[in-house]
Amino acid sequence: VFVFATLEPSIAAYHLAFGPDDYLYVTGPTTSSYDSIHRVAPNGDSEVFFRGLGRPQGLAFDGAGNLYCAASHAGRRGVVRISPDRSAEHFLSGNSIVGLCILPSRAMAVATNNSIYRVDVDIPRL
Repeated sequence: VFVFATLEPSIAAYHLAFGPDDYLYVTGPTTSSYDSIHRVAPNGDSEVFFRGLGRPQGLAFDGAGNLYCAASHAGRRGVVRISPDRSAEHFLSGNSIVGLCILPSRAMAVATNNSIYRVDVDIPRL
């Protein structure tokens, strides 16, 4: 059971994903270009996992513990990959991406506001 009482009052959970560390990862996109991904421990304690994304939305983890997020980073839109050591890199370019998931075939499904695309990227699943 998770307790969200310790989340910052200004964060409204928008997109959620459980990580391989059993933490719940949460985005709360705003119109800022410096939004955060928060992570919540099973006991309810929360912290900022990564800060500096524009409108972070869909989340998914791969088998190596990398977090993929639909967002803008360093002026580029698309999918950002954040490693377990919290370093970020632009992974996939694209406008209006709002969701993603890693498929059993090791491809990524990417959702925009009006379409879903399959991108063959050979990502190991969690």
